[in-house]
Amino acid sequence: MGDLTRLLNTAEIEIQDSKATPAHLSELIQLIDNATISGKIAKSVLDDAFETGKMPKEIVAEKGLAQITDTSEIEAIVLQVVEENPGPAQDYRDGTKKAIGFLVGQVMRATRGKANPQLVNQILARVLSTD
Repeated sequence: MGDLTRLLNTAEIEIQDSKATPAHLSELIQLIDNATISGKIAKSVLDDAFETGKMPKEIVAEKGLAQITDTSEIEAIVLQVVEENPGPAQDYRDGTKKAIGFLVGQVMRATRGKANPQLVNQILARVLSTD
């Protein structure tokens, strides 16, 4: 609601004059609930829907914004990130649990924010505990 309010205030319009309808918001919430997109991506989709009036599913499809939820695809990226960042990986293994945040960030960067963050955390923790 905060993002919608921000858009309405910036455009200086009332909600009834917005191209983003309750149907848009409902569809956007469904995309988040079924993990098709993340909350961060949803903000971008809302901005586009507000500007264009296109439905969120259409925007996600056009821009290829769907989250990566394929565990094997994420695992391959995780393995590459761990290999490219041995210092933080070892820090995590040595007990510095916050080091995983850096590695998660690298995976998200490699996937342009499209990897499911919960899966990234799970896979990283598993990979780092078995290396």
